[in-house]
Amino acid sequence: DQALVEFGLAMGPFAVSDLAGLEIGWATRKRQAATRPSEERYVAIADRICEREWYGRKTGQGFYVYPESGKPYANPEVDVIIQEERQKAGVTPREFSNDEIVARFTTAMISEALRVLEEGIALRPIDIDATFLFGYGFPRFRGGPMHYANTVGVPNLIQSIETWSIEDAHFWKVPDLLSQLNKDSADIASLN
Repeated sequence: DQALVEFGLAMGPFAVSDLAGLEIGWATRKRQAATRPSEERYVAIADRICEREWYGRKTGQGFYVYPESGKPYANPEVDVIIQEERQKAGVTPREFSNDEIVARFTTAMISEALRVLEEGIALRPIDIDATFLFGYGFPRFRGGPMHYANTVGVPNLIQSIETWSIEDAHFWKVPDLLSQLNKDSADIASLN
């Protein structure tokens, strides 16, 4: 969360989940369980938080603890859950710099936005930027995720996705539209 707040978001994704209510995502994940692709890596951390009936702000704790007076703080019980889930999955923890956290978060967002364009759900990149700037609190000085993608560059986005796909080939796939832009030596703004 801290890395993304420093990037310019008003709140990080864990704080947003706590605000919205963790049970919302939990219900969705349970509904989708039967159709979840077997190759998709599933992380049960949020489910285990919900099993304790910790749904975020409304119950006083979730990813964070919300004391009646004072500032919220990271829930130490969640650290225990994370350690247990890591051990089950055989994951060796490592440090992530704030820059890498931001790069992975924004690249995932950009990839999904490009798929939204491919599917015709949005007409132009600028429509996605407007939605994120006015509806989701993307930092205005970054210009929206599609504008931000242009500052990163199409070749750099592809390189990052290909590098990370070694860890999780199901999640990290280069969107067809991004490959086409690279082939045409075009940027995302050219689609506006």
